[in-house]
Amino acid sequence: MRSASLLAAALTVSGLAVLALAALPHWALSQVPTGASAGGGPPDRLCKAYSGMPALPQNEADRTAGMVWVDGGSFRMGSDRHYPEERPPRTAKVSGYWIDRHEVTNAQYARFVAATGYKTVAERGLNARDYPNLPPEALVPGSMVFVEPPKNARVRMNSMEWWQYVPGADWRHPTGPKSSIAGRDNHPVVHIAYADALAYANWLGRALPTEAEWEFAARGGLNGKDFAWGDEQTPDGKWMANSWQGFFPFEDDAADGHHGTAPVGCYPPNGYGLFDMIGNVWEWATDRYQHGHRFSDGTVDPQGPASMAPVPGGVVRVIKGGSWLCSANFCARYRPAARQPQEADLGASHIGFRTVLRGAR
Repeated sequence: MRSASLLAAALTVSGLAVLALAALPHWALSQVPTGASAGGGPPDRLCKAYSGMPALPQNEADRTAGMVWVDGGSFRMGSDRHYPEERPPRTAKVSGYWIDRHEVTNAQYARFVAATGYKTVAERGLNARDYPNLPPEALVPGSMVFVEPPKNARVRMNSMEWWQYVPGADWRHPTGPKSSIAGRDNHPVVHIAYADALAYANWLGRALPTEAEWEFAARGGLNGKDFAWGDEQTPDGKWMANSWQGFFPFEDDAADGHHGTAPVGCYPPNGYGLFDMIGNVWEWATDRYQHGHRFSDGTVDPQGPASMAPVPGGVVRVIKGGSWLCSANFCARYRPAARQPQEADLGASHIGFRTVLRGAR
């Protein structure tokens, strides 16, 4: 999207409009994911052959299964060449940490739900006492769904009317109550609110990444580059991430091989061996959103503000990485520096996450 807010137009509910608002490459794996090669380095693809679940560790207490170790270091966070909210670029330093090699999949989230009985925000709905400014139609269980307009439709490009709040949409039913994730175990889980991602991370004894940790990992050692793979979006004509090719929102010619979410790991990993840091689905960071980077150069492990006033959909957090809906004419946020605000209690069909584990390697 072009605006600083992910859903900065009308949230349509039953006809009612509601405001919705580095170092050199280094990798380490505790376990090789199912379907991956166990050769001398990390496999260069997962994709359709991958089950969606990392191989179970020999010791089930091993909390780093399916993760990659990222050495800490200094890097240039943000950009002065793109959107205003990415400015000013700052020098940040992060400590070393483990991070999921790919976005959390439907298979992984299903395992968590089976073990805990957890229900997501989209499945529960919102409590009117917590959200007195929202009408009843906006409190029912459901989530935001991208509804592709017909090619001959007349839409206002600044209204984002292709987003609809769909009752019954959730991680198991990504486009509505009659849809399912059958055959999509290896796709990233979506319709995940911030609390849903945090619950999963806590279950594994992990955390969600800060914006600095996420961006450092996404760069894969390429400090200051526009993309996670360099300064060209399609080097040698090759698509490096799942995004929208064509004129959004009418036509995606799927030149990158996918329309909609792709199985994780269908595109080349970055310099740290991480898949899909760019494109496919947006990913949650822990930072509360503020316009621009306001920490001092040289700050170690920077984080967003400690508190901010909530909006109708909850506290606003940062999401990173862009999604398959980002195109050259609309959004263009398929870059490590790109960032957007997202209401913490509002999931969508293009928002997922990955986890981190801090501490000694």
